[in-house]
Amino acid sequence: MYVLWIFESSCQYSPTMNEVDVWMESKDRPVFTLTLRTTLGRRDNMALRMNASTFVGLSLLSLTWKAAWAKVEVNMEDRVEVFLGDTAQITCMFTVSDSHDDVILQWYMITKTNVRSRIYYGDRNVQVVDRDGQFTDKISVNGMGKSSEVVLTIRDVALEDELEFICQVNGLSAGNMEGRTMLKVFASPDRPNIEGVHSGISVSKNNPSKIGSCEAKNGYPRPNITWYRDQSPLVVTLVTKESSGLYTVQSDLHLNVVKEDKDSFFYCEVSYLVPGGTKMTETNKINITVHYPTTSLDVWVESPKGRVKEGDTVEVHCRANGNPQPPFTFMHNMQELESELNVLVLKDVMRLSSGDITCTSLDLDTHEETVGHTELFVDYLDQAVLIPKDTHVMAQGEELMATCNALSSLPTHTEWFKKGEHFAEGHTLTLKDAVFDMAGTYVCVVKVPSLEGLETSGSLHVHVQGPPEIKESTDTVLEEVTDKFLNLSCHARGYPTPVITWSSSDESQVSHRQTENGVLSVVSVKVTSDVTANCNASNVHGTDSFLFSIKAITTVTPVTPPKRVKKEGSGVIIAVIIICILLLAILGSVLYFLYKKGKIPCGRSGKQDLTKPSKDSTMVEINNDNTEEAVLLGVNGDKKPPSDQVTMDTGYFFFTFLMNCTTTHPNDS
Repeated sequence: MYVLWIFESSCQYSPTMNEVDVWMESKDRPVFTLTLRTTLGRRDNMALRMNASTFVGLSLLSLTWKAAWAKVEVNMEDRVEVFLGDTAQITCMFTVSDSHDDVILQWYMITKTNVRSRIYYGDRNVQVVDRDGQFTDKISVNGMGKSSEVVLTIRDVALEDELEFICQVNGLSAGNMEGRTMLKVFASPDRPNIEGVHSGISVSKNNPSKIGSCEAKNGYPRPNITWYRDQSPLVVTLVTKESSGLYTVQSDLHLNVVKEDKDSFFYCEVSYLVPGGTKMTETNKINITVHYPTTSLDVWVESPKGRVKEGDTVEVHCRANGNPQPPFTFMHNMQELESELNVLVLKDVMRLSSGDITCTSLDLDTHEETVGHTELFVDYLDQAVLIPKDTHVMAQGEELMATCNALSSLPTHTEWFKKGEHFAEGHTLTLKDAVFDMAGTYVCVVKVPSLEGLETSGSLHVHVQGPPEIKESTDTVLEEVTDKFLNLSCHARGYPTPVITWSSSDESQVSHRQTENGVLSVVSVKVTSDVTANCNASNVHGTDSFLFSIKAITTVTPVTPPKRVKKEGSGVIIAVIIICILLLAILGSVLYFLYKKGKIPCGRSGKQDLTKPSKDSTMVEINNDNTEEAVLLGVNGDKKPPSDQVTMDTGYFFFTFLMNCTTTHPNDS
């Protein structure tokens, strides 16, 4: 491009070349400024300016020429964003209006020191990447031509590649134009790490205390850390830089804590740039231990739950509303008691253990005492008192009224039991028209319905006077085998306890056992014959007896028939005989086969056939009608089994064969 400056002056002044400066005001716009340096005085200089403004040439000094630049147009993105290690593509779109001009395309970079350095040159014939540069082995360019698009590709982008890139298009006679794109590199940081302090933080400290640390490593550009207490942001970050060029952001949170912070959760948020936007990552939430003074104490009975009764083991707990829990001192009825792990244990409490329990704590920082109270009441139930007590004797037909009571701190309920079964209810037991069946042991049980486990009991033994009375057995006549023992039992009621004696014609063994309303006697009698046994019961009021009849049973020993002895070995013998017969049959078959083949000569001729007997041969003839019967008959005329028949047939054949073979032929003599 050429710029022509025309200068006219009425003062006949012509400036030399070294007195004129022309420069372009902007790289992006073709605006030029002309400066004249003269030796004229200030007055003439002013006149020159005033006169020059009247001429056309001076008016062109402030004119911006853009028409000549319209022949080459270049369009590029302002910025291209890419992750660290990825591939970046920077596009340069250009148009050359003069289709006859060749195009020269060059790529430049602006270094960190603001130096313009070429990295690529290309025209119709040559495409070259500048050597010994930062991008020598990392870039490639594709796409050339008019009204075209060229793409600069940068592989494996590093942090130092974050530069400004210039695409310059030279259309020769059409002029030149260039565009610029800023390459931005991003690296997402590692997952942030948060760590809270492990010790407690006191609210009484004047200076802020450290709450925790938050750190995010290996981010680019620099990530930001924001602390939150629940949902409220707190502080700004501190920044450090790694030697790799990536940023590590670390922040420590310091606060003047208050008691309410014990329930707060702290976390930090890391925000960082990525291509096309911003991302955020939150850490885990942490909770801190806040130390604050005690203002009140809570004292309660932990165990047992509910009401306390005599004999229980009581645990009394004390808890302060401060943190940490201070040491406690327990007082019970104005007496200091030892505690373990701030728990007061009272074993086997009695009603005298009822009273006030005091818990006292001392704040070691303020030296102030805090006191708490609880009231302990122990419920009780005294031993049952029976009237009459222990044992009572009554005559038949009399009436008895017994009472059972127990003193208690709570309402009670009384029941009477006999032989484990419910008999009556209430504090009073009434027995009318006494009989032997009313004798026995009566147990009264006093309970506190509202407090399980609080109960007591007492016993009353009742005897009914009268002569003995034997409980008759259903079986008066008994049977037993001779020389066996038979047990006879006799139960007599009455009071005083009857004395039982036995009368028996056989030897016997007697045992006695006291019962609830009498005596039980058992005798063991050996039965040798028909006998009788008499049970006699007596006391001061009279006697009673009962007779047992025993019938002896004689047993007859059955005759055991002799057992048949099964013959052993007969099966083995039969098997051996059958095997021998089979071997003999096989041998006969072989000999017969050899004879038929002429291998075995019979007589001197060696060709005599068993089927063709000679006239001098002895013939054996068996009637065909009775063949089976003749074979099966033995010497005594008994029929033989089929196996014996096979034996006889085989023997007969073998015998005939041998006779034929051993018979002397007439021609042999």
